[in-house]
Parts: sequence; structure tokens; C-alpha cells
Amino acid sequence: MTLASDQNRTPATLSPNAQRMLALRDEVLRAWEERVREQLFLARDVQPPILLNTMPVFYDNIVESISPDYPRTSAVDGTTIASEHGGERARITAYNHASLIEEFQIFRWAIFHVLDRDGVRLDFHETHAINSSIDSGIQESVEAFSLVHSGFRERFAAALTHDLRGPLSVTVSALELILRIDDPAQMKAYAAKALANTRRMNGMVDELLHTMAFHGGQRLQLQLSPVALHTLVDEVLADAGAAYDARFEVAASESGGAVEGWWDRAALKRVLENLVGNAVKYGSPGTPITIKTDAAYGRLILSVHNEGAPIPPNEQECIFQMYRRAESAKSNDKQGWGIGLPFVRAVAESHGGSVGVDSSAERGTTFIVDIPLDGRLFHDAPTLSRP
Repeated sequence: MTLASDQNRTPATLSPNAQRMLALRDEVLRAWEERVREQLFLARDVQPPILLNTMPVFYDNIVESISPDYPRTSAVDGTTIASEHGGERARITAYNHASLIEEFQIFRWAIFHVLDRDGVRLDFHETHAINSSIDSGIQESVEAFSLVHSGFRERFAAALTHDLRGPLSVTVSALELILRIDDPAQMKAYAAKALANTRRMNGMVDELLHTMAFHGGQRLQLQLSPVALHTLVDEVLADAGAAYDARFEVAASESGGAVEGWWDRAALKRVLENLVGNAVKYGSPGTPITIKTDAAYGRLILSVHNEGAPIPPNEQECIFQMYRRAESAKSNDKQGWGIGLPFVRAVAESHGGSVGVDSSAERGTTFIVDIPLDGRLFHDAPTLSRP
């Protein structure tokens, strides 16, 4: 059986070495997957069907290309299979360009390794066809990968512009009013409004810069200090109560007493603001939003829960990736620039912990930040972006 993209129904007409390669497909893919998971940090948690992607079809196209009498000069001849591979990597995984190129290089190694081990001797034409196919596959995959990420960035820029326009407009209006009035009390009120919105924009820009640095492999520069979490929660909910028409509840801690630890207070506050804002945006109107804090086994477990439409399982990982948003959020015309949850992940992992999500129609949606109580001990822990 062949999986080639041209639906080849006569594999028996292929050359002897091509047929031997076809029989060794499973061995090649197994060797490739083992080496990719061993060498590529970003591939270790990718599920098997996602990791294999279009590689079986690409391999069988290579098989056709080494057969002199078959009308295919390379694995990418007349097909978009390699491009689709790069596009899927951009849309579904946390790969970067280097990861994409390296997995093709490992694919080259796996082919020649298995063929040599099983005594398949290739001539110059066959070796050249394999190398040419992989080189062309790298080029087309990287081009598609870049195009997809360019699309993500364009949508991100549009959303960022939209989100900045609101506080910028309020700031400009407040400053224009200050220029027109003489009442000191009114001037002070408008100045306070302008300052609050300027700080909001500054926070958005800081969040973007920190998240971009994190996804570029840099750890967030945390300013660790003792933090009483209940005071931070009170501050966030006081601001949220004034900004949103929503009902907030603070659940009693299972451990009892106040939760305290060593964290970056400003970063953790921004994490909670993001999670609360998400709960308001995507939760069902009129239903409660619950914040819960617990200390257990030397760790903080901070969670925010809302009722409403669940996040589909196949989208639960991509929402933590930069420039990515759940399809359900986009289809519901919810405004957002896809940076809040990646920032939450950056903060959690930089504290030596993690962020997860639990979501279903019956249970609602809960985001869980799980980090050590003493961030001083784990601030050099590896992260998804920096092994």
C-alpha cells in the first residue's frame, strides 16, 4: 500500500529499491519520531498524530521519486504536501523555524540509517532524489510556516491596535478637557482618568514585550518579594468590580488562613487581571466568577472559574501560544489580541510552575496557576521556551 499524494494504486510497478523503501516506511517513521522527541525540546509533548503530520505521505512521495520510470522527480513535484506540513506546524505546535528545519534533517538521517541497516544499497540517482526531495521539502515548509505566522502577526497587530485605541481615546479626551476648564477639582478628576488609562496602555506594552522575550527563549526578570495573596486579590477585584458588570466570589481556601509567598507581585497581579478579564469576556452573563487560592505541598494553587461555553480540547493548548486565540473566541467576535494567556504562562513558568485549564459544558472553565510558594528557589527552572 502506498500513501503517496497522487493516490498511486500500482506500487508494484516501482523499482526494487523503491518497493524496499515502501516496506520500511514504519521503521523509518519510528526512528525519526524517537530521534525528534529526543533532540527537539518543542516536539516532546506533541501528540503522535500531530507529530507525524504529513510525513508518511511525504515519505511515499520520496519513494516514487527514486523510481526511474515513475513520473515524479521529487517528493514536492506537483504537490503541496511539504507546504501543508509547515502550515500545520505553525498552526498547531509551538515550533520555530529551527525546529522545523531540524526535524527534516532528522528525517534525512532516519531514511539513510534504516536503509543502510537493512542492506538497501542506493545508486547516485536514488541518493540525489532523496536529498533533493528533503531540501525542497525544507524550503517549502519553511515558506508556508512563515506565511502562517505572518498572518498571525497581522491579526495580532490589528487586535492590538483595537485594544490600545480605547484607553488612548479616553486619555486624549481627558487631556483635551483639562485644557478647556479652570475648575481644579474637575482637572484633577480628568487627570486621574488620563493617568489610569496611560498606565493601562503601559501595562499592555510591558506585557507584550515580556511575552515576546519569553517566547524568544529569555526568562522574565522577576522582582521577587513577600506577597500576601489576599491583598492582591482584593485589589484586582476592586478594580474589576468598577470596570465590569459582573459578580465576583472568593472561595474559601481549603488549607485555611492567608496564602503568602515569594513572587513577583506586579506580574502575579497582571496574571490575575488577565484571568479575571477572560472570565468576564467569555463567561455567561449574570453567572458568578469565582477566584480561589490554596496553599498545598509548598505550592500556590490559584484558580479562576466561570460558567459558559467550554474551550474545545483541541484548542486548549493553542490558547497559551503567542498570537493564537481559540476559534470559538474568534467566531463569537470577542475582541482580544492573543497575548494575555501566553503572558500568564510566561509568568507561571518563570516562577518554576505552570498554568493549566479545565473546561467542559458541565464543569465550566477553570484556569489554574500552580507555582511554588517560594519563587526564589525555582527561578532558574526550565520553561517551554527555554530548555
